[in-house]
Amino acid sequence: MKTDTIQSPVRITVVDALRGFAIMSIMLLHNLEHFDFYFTPQGTPAWLRVLDGKIWDTLFFLFSGKSYAIFALLFGFTFYIMGNKQKSKGLDFQGRFVWRMAILLCFGIINSIFYEGDILAVYAVLGVSLVFVNKLSNKVVLFIALFLMLQPYEIARFIYMLLHPVYVPGNPASWHYFGNQWHYIPGHSFTNTAIGNLINGRVATSLWSWEAGRCFQAPALFMLGMLLGRKGLFIASEKQKKFWIKVLIISIVSFTVIYIYNRFLPKPISSQVLNNQIGMILVTWSNVAFMFVLASTFVLLFQHKWWHKLLTRLEPFGKMTLTNYIMQSMVGACIYYGFGFGLYRYTGPTYCLLIGIVLFTLQLWFCKWWLSTHNQGPMEAIWHKLTWLKS
Repeated sequence: MKTDTIQSPVRITVVDALRGFAIMSIMLLHNLEHFDFYFTPQGTPAWLRVLDGKIWDTLFFLFSGKSYAIFALLFGFTFYIMGNKQKSKGLDFQGRFVWRMAILLCFGIINSIFYEGDILAVYAVLGVSLVFVNKLSNKVVLFIALFLMLQPYEIARFIYMLLHPVYVPGNPASWHYFGNQWHYIPGHSFTNTAIGNLINGRVATSLWSWEAGRCFQAPALFMLGMLLGRKGLFIASEKQKKFWIKVLIISIVSFTVIYIYNRFLPKPISSQVLNNQIGMILVTWSNVAFMFVLASTFVLLFQHKWWHKLLTRLEPFGKMTLTNYIMQSMVGACIYYGFGFGLYRYTGPTYCLLIGIVLFTLQLWFCKWWLSTHNQGPMEAIWHKLTWLKS
């Protein structure tokens, strides 16, 4: 039976809706994590502990490392859209983009006052990589992106461990700095928390981004997003539909193979150190594979009338990504940290999920209300005006 599809161009709307989906799921995870302050409440009933475990496992399986990846993919797509618009006017966007990233870095530092796990500052620094590949051919950009996606540094570490069996890596450096959170987040002083987040927290997040492979993976996703823009693969067409169906099939197969190997198959190498290193590399690959499962499914469903009507409700949320992200950090810190309500002491994943759903609902309502009289969110408008300041 033939299905009805949306025939009008949906490049911008589907991207906004997909971005809204990503930021929504990121917010839900942040709530479960008490905004980067992990703590398990004591004395909860047995049934609630079981439910907490199920919710934690399910949401982290679905979104951890995947929602961020969708966000990164669309970051690269936005770079292409803005650059292509300037190119059509005979202007070069590259210098202006570097300035735009400097502004984003400032937003990231402001956001870090409340939430040390801020990703804006990391994107601002890594996003400059797009300037160096912007004028390269599609094939060269794809090769660079795939090379970075392989995690070359971690593969090099694996080879080193293989050649030096006595080498035993120490604990990740970020662990020390994350442990220092206990000196300021549980306290009642906002000033101490802000200083701790800006100094200790930024170091912790930067180290973790390196240790988790994000410093290679994020630029690779930026580049892939740029290529999706060049190819027009967010515009509804038969070509686009066939492309995303192929992506969906390949991603499902890739993720399934990696997941089965990691969870069920006996490891061919006896060394636990080497197996841990292989596991770390495979996790980054499986996250990207599952991200493409989510993204391709979303894009394909978006073209069907019923799903389009449902998913397009996320569009206002995606249009105000920067505002929503910073707002989440401010509100989340006030809810969970010691200088606010300190709910990290009492809320497990079940309660945190409910809080996250309430916050998302309120933010979505705010986005609809704000966009009814404005073209952009408040933070987006400031970023736009600062980006296009006269020299």
